[in-house]
Amino acid sequence: MTDDDRVFKALADPTRRFLLDLLFARDGRTLTELESELAMTRFGVMKHLRVLEEADLVVTRRSGREKLHFLNPVPIRLIHDRWIDKYTERQVSALVELKHELEEES
Repeated sequence: MTDDDRVFKALADPTRRFLLDLLFARDGRTLTELESELAMTRFGVMKHLRVLEEADLVVTRRSGREKLHFLNPVPIRLIHDRWIDKYTERQVSALVELKHELEEES
């Protein structure tokens, strides 16, 4: 499985996207904090976090007895640059402008 495949797999699930949103709002959360925001078992949240870690979207750091989870936005940016950014190039902009001109004529 490629890095892109792991990122797309991780982002495909709404629970994992919600976990990323939580970490975006406030980084460095414990499993207990993340679990309290979801209606699922601790084990279920751990499974989702494992998928996010495998995709390198979440990194962890130990602080004493706690394991803190942090968002790593780099893989999402790489996906953006490869799959989204190329569609916003000049050719696409020209097509959008042409579409608007044709709609105005109608």
